[in-house]
Amino acid sequence: KQRTSLRDLFEKLVTEKIQGVSITAQSAKRVSNTSSLVIKDVDGDTMLMSLDIKGFSVSTGAACSSGSPEPSPILLAMGLTREEAQSSLRVSVGWKNTEAEIIAFVDCLVEVVQKLRAVNVTQKNREYVG
Repeated sequence: KQRTSLRDLFEKLVTEKIQGVSITAQSAKRVSNTSSLVIKDVDGDTMLMSLDIKGFSVSTGAACSSGSPEPSPILLAMGLTREEAQSSLRVSVGWKNTEAEIIAFVDCLVEVVQKLRAVNVTQKNREYVG
């Protein structure tokens, strides 16, 4: 029950603080400690590396496609577009995680998403000019 509460807190905070976030299969029965989300206009692998540098272990895609450079076939079969699947992030809550850690992670995620989106806008502007 604690892990479900922390997962739900994470999803609540992330959807409140970051625009363009959707929780994958939110209304379905799912694992109590895991959240899969799509963050629009952010590359999942770049986000994963940015969070890893900051000390957070997350994954992209579905667990069964871990390590593959291709979008998760599971997420594609669930109806996500290729772009959405490549913007996915999978976050799991452990037995020892606390509410404070969830809040700290969301704050870090907000910062990472803002930076990556700013880079994306800059790159798109360069493409139009060039």
